[in-house]
Amino acid sequence: MIEDLSVRNLLKNGTLARAISDASWTQLRSMLAYKCAWYGRELVVIDRFFPSSKLCGNCGTVAAKMPLNVRAWTCVCGAVHDRDVNAARNILAAGLAASACGDGVRPQRESSRTGRSSLKQEPQRATAGIPRL
Repeated sequence: MIEDLSVRNLLKNGTLARAISDASWTQLRSMLAYKCAWYGRELVVIDRFFPSSKLCGNCGTVAAKMPLNVRAWTCVCGAVHDRDVNAARNILAAGLAASACGDGVRPQRESSRTGRSSLKQEPQRATAGIPRL
């Protein structure tokens, strides 16, 4: 499970641009995708707008704003979070939910085209649609 990041936007930060480009995150992602396909695994990519750092892993509350200089924060429920550890736990939980349910991790903004809630879609039987005698 990885988090989808907009590397192009991250490179606009003058202080971090060199470190980000040296890390070559785009190439890392393409290699992960290649290796997952090679070994028959699924690479779950978490949406870049998922609030992994701001989401409380205990109660689910999302903090309003959190600048990059805030490394630890306390939720209204009383839980104290390290920003990176909390984000890693939230990404793991979201990835496991996405792989189990077959759904994205971004909250739905509008109802789906079918009007049904998102569920893992099971394949139909081979005899589906054939009337029984």
